[in-house]
Amino acid sequence: MVGLVGQQDELLRLVESAYPGTRIHVRGNEIDIEGDEAEQVGKLFTELVSLLEKGHTLDATNLGRSIDMVREDERPSEVLTAEILRSSKGRSVRPKTSGQKRYSDAIRENIITIGIGPAGTGKSYLAVALAVQALQAKHVSRIILTRPAVEAGERLGFLPGDIMAKVDPYLRPLYDALYDMMEEGASRLMERGTIEVAPLAFMRGRTLNNSFIILDEAQNTTPEQMKMFLTRIGFGSKVV
Repeated sequence: MVGLVGQQDELLRLVESAYPGTRIHVRGNEIDIEGDEAEQVGKLFTELVSLLEKGHTLDATNLGRSIDMVREDERPSEVLTAEILRSSKGRSVRPKTSGQKRYSDAIRENIITIGIGPAGTGKSYLAVALAVQALQAKHVSRIILTRPAVEAGERLGFLPGDIMAKVDPYLRPLYDALYDMMEEGASRLMERGTIEVAPLAFMRGRTLNNSFIILDEAQNTTPEQMKMFLTRIGFGSKVV
């Protein structure tokens, strides 16, 4: 019961503050709920118990996410336990919100998936995780990470070096996601060409078969660049 209500009923108080019109009474291993939103709070506790049974640890962050999901008629016990893969350090990579779960499901179910959302919502990170999972499961033979060489309104001429040196800072978020999941394995796969990181301009003239292709920052492409990119997609490939 402590895992459900928290130390000194910390989690229980968070539930009560989220549903101020509801009264919750804990008696031994039983929870009595009264009030206008008693049914929804009951669903919340059912989901929380299911999370605990699946080995998930509850804290204020997970509880807050669970409350939001139940209000949207989502099931936290399915969303928060939907593991995508385990990193080389054994850390589980999984969706943290119902939106991320829908995004992950869309990528699995479709050939082309467009992710739209504010910065920092995990679009690129989850896409890389799903790409690594697909490669490990041998659903694809390589991963290609690409993006426009510049941000909107910027020019490469302000950066020194050849084209790869110029775009490397812009591709860094994709590198970071890869190394977070694979560490040294990412370097080996990049050396062998199994994982390729390149600016969008390098896609011209190629046909990309059996590949998981991630186009990051696609909003900065021109219509001509997007048409060129889409015509590069070959058999057995998936694009995000």
